Amino acid sequence: MSDDSTFEQDVLNELGDDGLEQLAQELGTDSAGARAVVGTAASELAGELPSLPPEEPPLQGVATLGGLGMAGGGVTATVLAKVAKPVARTVSKKTGLPEPTVTRALELLIPVALTVLSKRAAKRK
Repeated sequence: MSDDSTFEQDVLNELGDDGLEQLAQELGTDSAGARAVVGTAASELAGELPSLPPEEPPLQGVATLGGLGMAGGGVTATVLAKVAKPVARTVSKKTGLPEPTVTRALELLIPVALTVLSKRAAKRK
């Protein structure tokens, strides 16, 4: 699905080199391994996420989000929190990485995914 690859690329772009390096450290892998996890996670998240409600304002940077439970609040953050566990399970199965490790990585990726969705919603307005 081309939307998945676009979403994946948007997530990678938003993550940046520093974020990808941080993710690689969290996963105990290199940047290629981290990219593979981002690809799998982005694909899974794209299948699970509704469009971001347009009334939610764009988020400002990953550092301000503070992780899974505090990802900006609102409906989308709640949905993301609910899909994190099944997505972690799927990514773990596909990559062979332990589920707790993938869950920690998703805590970094989910706010980035939220930012990407928020920016997309802002562009649609």
